[in-house]
Amino acid sequence: MKRNATAIWQGSGKDGKGNLTTQSTTLNKTQYSYSSRFEEGVGTNPEELIAAAHAGCFTMALSFKIDEAGFKAENLETKCVINLDAKEGKITESMLTLVATVQGISKEKFDELVADAEKNCPISKLLNTEIRVEATLV
Repeated sequence: MKRNATAIWQGSGKDGKGNLTTQSTTLNKTQYSYSSRFEEGVGTNPEELIAAAHAGCFTMALSFKIDEAGFKAENLETKCVINLDAKEGKITESMLTLVATVQGISKEKFDELVADAEKNCPISKLLNTEIRVEATLV
């Protein structure tokens, strides 16, 4: 399976502008710029997209793990924060915060499945940074 996205950039790094389009067209010439990446400008940025990918990948992987363990997830909500050290030009951390409702599961089993999903979702495997998870079972 292969997925793709295209970035188009025009101009200098700080004053230029670009757009992103994904294969599915969920992003379709979506604006990104220096301002949307390093300030609070309108548009998206690579770190926001990595955060969405990691939150989605981890949450789906956990759902499969919960199914395999014989439980059913009623609700899994994951927020991902990507920390970028702009001076170093390096992502230093991906922080996943999960709130989950899974009836009948013990905290120990839940924590085991969370750790497995964090370690083994494809985006976690791709990222070369510290990954932390804070998980709450409600």
